Amino acid sequence: MANYKHEIKVRLNRSELAVPGSRIDFFEKAAKSEADIIFLDLEDSVSINQKSSARVNVIEAVNDIDWRDKTLSIRVNSYDTEFINDDIEEIMKNTSSRLDLLMFPKVNSEKEILKFDKLVTAYENKFKRKKKIGFEIIIETTLGLININQIALSSKRNESLHFGSADFAASLGAKITNIGGINKNYGILDDNQKKRTFFINDMWHFALFKIVLTAHAYGLRAIDCPFGDFSDELGFDHAARSSYTMGFDGKMVIHPSQINLSNKIFSPTEKEILEAKEILTQMKLAEKKGKGAIAFNGKLLDIVSIKQAQNIVKIDSMIKNNREDS
Repeated sequence: MANYKHEIKVRLNRSELAVPGSRIDFFEKAAKSEADIIFLDLEDSVSINQKSSARVNVIEAVNDIDWRDKTLSIRVNSYDTEFINDDIEEIMKNTSSRLDLLMFPKVNSEKEILKFDKLVTAYENKFKRKKKIGFEIIIETTLGLININQIALSSKRNESLHFGSADFAASLGAKITNIGGINKNYGILDDNQKKRTFFINDMWHFALFKIVLTAHAYGLRAIDCPFGDFSDELGFDHAARSSYTMGFDGKMVIHPSQINLSNKIFSPTEKEILEAKEILTQMKLAEKKGKGAIAFNGKLLDIVSIKQAQNIVKIDSMIKNNREDS
C-alpha cells in the first residue's frame, strides 16, 4: 500500500447532480443547472436492457453538449458486472477531453481500483488522451467501509470518497428503505419512568465519520449521499448542514431543486473566509521571521493549517469567478 497524501486538483464539489444515462431529455437541463459536478449515470438508474444504449447516450453527451464550466463525471457499472470493462474501454476510446472523472460504485477493495487504474492508464496511452482522468469512489458496502484506508490510498487518481447509504443499508441488512434520511425506529429511550422520551439517532454516523476522516486524512474530498425525498426541503437542509458541520465538502443531489440548497450550505462562510485569509497573512509574516509555526486564536498553525486555509480561499475565489481554478 502506498504511503502518501494525495495532491488533487481543487474542484468545487458542493453539489453533484446525478443524471441517468437513459434520460437524454435531462442532459441539457443538467448542463444549464448550477450544479458544480454532473455525473452521467450508467449504473443504478439504468435498467439492464438499456446499459449499452445509455453508454452511447453518455458518450455523445460528453462530446456534444456545452457543459460550460462544470466538472463532468461518468458513473460506470460496478467491478463485478459484465458491463464494466466495456464501459471503461468505450468511454476512454470515444469521449473527448471534456471528461474529467470516472465514478466507481460499490468498491470493496483496493484491488478493484488498482485494476481500474491499470485499465485507464493503458487506454490513455493507447488513445493518446492528454488529460489525466480522476477517480471518484463510492463507499456503499460493508467490505468497502472496512477496507476504506487501502481503497483511499490505492491510486493517485483518487479525488473523492462518497457515501452511498441505500446500497450500504442493503449490504448491512439495515431495516430502512429511504435514501439518506433518518430512521424513526433507530434511537434510544430515556429512563424517566413517568414520561419516557424517545431520541432518534443517526444510524449512519459511524460510516459518515469514517468516510470524512479517511478522505481528509489522505487529501481527498468527502461527499455525502443523496437525500431521497426531494420534496422535503427542510429535511435536506438539516441533513446537508449536519454533513457540512462534520467536514464534508458537498453532497450528491438527485433533483435540481436540491442544487442551490447544497451550494449555499457547502460554501465557506464569510467568517471562515476572513479567518483563512488572516491565517495566510500571519503565516507569511512568520516565514519572514524564520518561524515554521505560530499561534493564532489559541491554535497552533502549521503546514496543514496553511493548506486548509489556501483551499478555503481558493474555493471562495472559484465561486466568485464562476468555478475557474484561479
